[in-house]
Order: sequence, then C-alpha cells, then structure tokens
Amino acid sequence: MTITHPDTVLIIDFGSQVTQLIARRVREAGVYSEIAPFQSAEEAYLRLKPKAVILSGSPASTVEIDSPRAPDVIFQSGVPVLGICYGEQTMCAQLGGKVESSDHREFGRAFLEIEEDCGLFAGIWAPGTRHQVWMSHGDRVTALPPGFKVVGTSAGAPFAAIADDKRKYYGVQFHPEVVHTPDGAKLLANFVHRIAGLKGDWTMAAYREQAVDAIRAQVGSGKVICALSGGVDSSVAALLTHEAVGEQLTCILVDHGLMRKNEAAEVVSMFREHYNVPLVLVDASDRFLSALEGETDPEKKRKTIGRLFIEVFEDEAKKLGGADFLVQGTLYPDVIESVSFTGGPSVTIKSHHNVGGLPERMNMKLVEPLRELFKDEVRVLGRKLGLPDHFIGRHPFPGPGLAIRCPGGITREKLEILRAADAIYLDEIRKSGLYDAIWQAFAVLLPVQTVGVMGDGRTYEYVCALRAVTSVDGMTADFYHFDMEFLGRAATRIINEVRGINRVVYDVTSKPPGTIEWE
Repeated sequence: MTITHPDTVLIIDFGSQVTQLIARRVREAGVYSEIAPFQSAEEAYLRLKPKAVILSGSPASTVEIDSPRAPDVIFQSGVPVLGICYGEQTMCAQLGGKVESSDHREFGRAFLEIEEDCGLFAGIWAPGTRHQVWMSHGDRVTALPPGFKVVGTSAGAPFAAIADDKRKYYGVQFHPEVVHTPDGAKLLANFVHRIAGLKGDWTMAAYREQAVDAIRAQVGSGKVICALSGGVDSSVAALLTHEAVGEQLTCILVDHGLMRKNEAAEVVSMFREHYNVPLVLVDASDRFLSALEGETDPEKKRKTIGRLFIEVFEDEAKKLGGADFLVQGTLYPDVIESVSFTGGPSVTIKSHHNVGGLPERMNMKLVEPLRELFKDEVRVLGRKLGLPDHFIGRHPFPGPGLAIRCPGGITREKLEILRAADAIYLDEIRKSGLYDAIWQAFAVLLPVQTVGVMGDGRTYEYVCALRAVTSVDGMTADFYHFDMEFLGRAATRIINEVRGINRVVYDVTSKPPGTIEWE
C-alpha cells in the first residue's frame, strides 16, 4: 500500500531521542513529514523527493572519525535545509565550516540573543530580543561555511543560530522541537511554510481519501482479513479498510485469554451491531495459555504470542476459503522503533509487531493503512470514521495483552487476579474523572509475594503495581501525579475485592523514547 504526498519534509535521523518530535511539529503545521535513518537517507531522498530536509540532533560528535553525515545529494539538490543541534554541526562541517569540542557545554535551558533577522525568524523574533531555548550540546561551531551569517548567539554557542538565506540553509544549536523552546513550533512552521513554501494542507480528511484509494489499488478484488485486537489502532484500520473494500473484508478477533475484563464482548457488540462489519470471534484462550503457562522470559512470551497469532489467522483464513491480504494496525512509532537507526536494540523493543512482514507460507500480503500515522492522528481519523469518543479515547493496550503485565511465570490464576485488579483500577480512574487526562493506565502483577496481615489472619499474597502515564504519542511519557487520596482508595478496593493481592504500589518511572511499557 503506497500513499504519495507531493509536499513532504524529510527528516534525517542521526540518533536523537527527540527526532520523532520534529516529525510531529512539522505535521502539526499541516505538512507531511517522514523520518529516515542517516544510513538510508539518500535512498529516502530519491524515493520521497522532499521539498525540504531537516537534519536531527545526535548523541554523536562531528569531531569524531566516522561520525554520521548527511548524504551529499541533500546539499546538491537545492531544497531548503534546516540543521538542528548536531544537524547544524554536520552541515557546517560538510559545507566548509569548522566544529570543535568545547569546554563550555550547554544542557538545558539557555537564552538566545537575536543578532540579525533571517527567514527562519521572520515574524517571530526580531533583532535585539532575547528568547528561551533548550540546548543539549558539547561541541560547537567555531567557523562558518561560505555564505552563512550568525543570526543568534548564546552564552555557550557564538554560532547558536546561522543562516544562508540565499540557499535557504539554516542551522540552530538549540532544539526547537521540544516544548522547552516556547517558540520552537513557530520556527519549524516558518521553515516549512515561509521558507520551503509548503501549503500546510495535509489533513486527516485528505489522508482518509488517499488511504481508501491506496487500499483499493493494493487489494483489488482480493479477500482480506483484519487482525482486530479491540484497540483503537486495529479498529480504525478495520473501518478504513471496510470503507475501501466493503464485504471483501472479514475481521478476526482472537480472544487469547490475555484481554482486559469483558473486552472481547464489548468489541464484538460494537462492530456487529453498530458498524455491520463481518466479524469472527475466535476463542483461542486455551491454545495461548497452554503455550505460555510457566514461561518467564518476556521475549519468549512475545514471540510465542506472535507465532500463535499467525497460526490462528492461518487457520481462520482456511475456514473462510483463503485470504490474500492481512490488515494490521501498525503505527509510525512501531515502524520507527522497529528500525535500528544507530545500531541499537530497537528490534527487540517492538518485536511483537510484524512490521517486517509475514511468513512466506501464509501467502498473504500485509495491508498497513496507518503505518504513516502517530497515535493522536489515528484518533482524529477514527472520529472522522464515526468511532465514538469513549472508544477513541481508550488507553492503548499492547498486542501481547496481560502477558507482559504479568512478569514471571504466567498461570490462569495469576491472570484472573490481574484482570480483576486492572478493572478496579480503571473503574476508580473513570469515577474520578481522570481517564481522559491519562494516556495509559494499567495494573501489573509482580512476581513477588509478601507477608501481610488482613484482619486477624496472616496472608502471603502478590504485590500489585499501578502505572499511569501522560503522553501525546506514546513515544515519551511521564507518570501521572495522583493524589494520595485516590491511590489509597484504589489500593483499598483492590486489596479488599481481589483475593491474591495484599499490597499495592505505584510506579513513578518515566518512559524515554524507544522503551517498552514495563519489562
């Protein structure tokens, strides 16, 4: 499935942990953007034919041998280029300037002094003004390439912002993509609109039309099955595909025994009664739980679940007389995290997604209509497709389900304990009016038992951990700041109502980019 975007911004990723934020800011400005690792940036440039290029930050140093570089085709193309942090440094190094290590590093909040006007600052920052920005660098530019001028300085960076208005090349030592640079989104919008001349007409309405056409072109008259998990992503993918090919689609909901309380029944009711989408419910709980029982290794759990999903879909496809395509709700962060941009362990991070393709024996092709979208964009699309707000706002639920929220060996008893505790926790969140303020909340049954006293008796039962995070797209997250009254109320209910738990703790860790939920 190929969707073409005539106005595209290519973001070359050198390994920054906030590269995804650059893509999000550009999309918020109404322009489609795509990230490519520096190793394959030339191929991405030739394929996408972007109207502008942004070079990301990086943990690397341009003064080191074999540090990442932008492909020369970028600077030979004539398109506008914006370098951010490391991106500014490699641009200078590659175009004839000089970058050196510095004893005056800048990390965190800094202030930019605007020295001269330029296209990047037009209508936002005027010469002689001072603005807060967010820095994260040890090296610094010490000599500019021909054609550039200094337009902004900071205490630790005499070339904190540079510009070559003639070639439409710009560089900033700070990070405009993070919220700690208050005007950063405006600068990026200036770059794509004012400098690159892009209209900003990339919307979910336009994406919907393009996606429907692309699905029809890919599928033709073929038979399609959809891996419906009950989450927002697969549900939106299913409705979008149904809009495109109608009765050619059959959704398959696999109840693997690892779903949340009453979830399978709720999904079946919504799809069959409200959307009239062909749906097959497969009770495969015994098959999954028998294979998982006693397994402690988290990666083996994921691989076992992924393998069994494939087997179930194969079986169901045969019952339907065969299928040519399998629809999956893969999102852009899944794709990003499944590609090792800088040699890291990202393949393990998202190993439960089949973003690399399906086994050849299935003789089916993947249809992934959402693989270019972030989570909040999927929710906007879901609303346009008619999904109700209470469903659109559902917290994300991983493909492996409760298996990864039950560290250690899995048993049916432990899953029932966890399912009951999780339902109570979410019920308390909803009753307190906090559900929509939280990106994701769930309970975890720890592989630890503690001694406790309940009434006049002594117990030896499990510890339950509660997690709640705030986020925009799931790439980064911070823990939600519950008050103690709420936590006390939720913990009391869980201990009183769920046999098998005698202690409840709250997890206050944050989630940096590229990490998985719990393990």
